[in-house]
Amino acid sequence: MDNDVVQKESWIKKNWKWFSAGCLFVLFIVSISVNSGKGISDMAQAYTENSLYKNAIHQANSNTRILEVMGEIKPIDKLAIIEGNASYSNNNNSVDLSVRIEGSKGRGKLNISAIKKGTEWEYKKITVRTKNSKEEITVLKSDL
Repeated sequence: MDNDVVQKESWIKKNWKWFSAGCLFVLFIVSISVNSGKGISDMAQAYTENSLYKNAIHQANSNTRILEVMGEIKPIDKLAIIEGNASYSNNNNSVDLSVRIEGSKGRGKLNISAIKKGTEWEYKKITVRTKNSKEEITVLKSDL
């Protein structure tokens, strides 16, 4: 009979996949909370504002320059909203936000500045920053 000693593997060696996934999850949560001034509460508010995004994309898709450069912009997915930046003020009746978008020809960022009047959002400014050409296209600019 041999007197070989059986060495046990360390916990990290056995569970490195779980450890890595946990670290990535923690980094994701930290990046969400740091992305905006009030952190998670602004992101949660932005997550629920479907009409704010849908109407802005509808207006952007009617802009001929955006259609030339980016193509038709696809609806925004919930992950893009979480990854974006949102800043609410005036008792959550004013918002400035930026979210990634994808068109049929390219990608970019949708920037929205809006004021809530009753239950509807009135846009002060909507711009699209394209990723490839580094161009900023103004969709709407109002004097609200």
